[in-house]
Amino acid sequence: MELRQAAMAVRERAYAPYSRFKVGAALRSTSGAVHVGCNVENVAYPEGTCAEAGAIAAMCAAGDTRIAEIYVVADSPEPVPCCGGCRQKIAEFADQDVRVTMATTDGKERTVTVAQLLPGVFTMAHMDRA
Repeated sequence: MELRQAAMAVRERAYAPYSRFKVGAALRSTSGAVHVGCNVENVAYPEGTCAEAGAIAAMCAAGDTRIAEIYVVADSPEPVPCCGGCRQKIAEFADQDVRVTMATTDGKERTVTVAQLLPGVFTMAHMDRA
């Protein structure tokens, strides 16, 4: 399944009654499976969930733990970058050379690596003395 198609489809199921800003994410795990997530808002801001976090949770729930590629789409004039928290979540489950594509619903895309998305990533190695 194409990641763009999966992200576009799940975006339509986003729960965004407050911002009306729907986001969809699809990732392919290293096993080849595709996992999707959409943003889910809550009236008690900031208790919502980002699309990327939802896709990562679905991946883990399915028994996968490594991201091979991720695609995120939103209806905006320019590709929307992942928030800081999602950058760290993606880096937890992806190698530094994994491609992250951010896109608009009308087809504009920007692809970067995880290393470019989050330079100076906090890793388990930082906790070696704990």
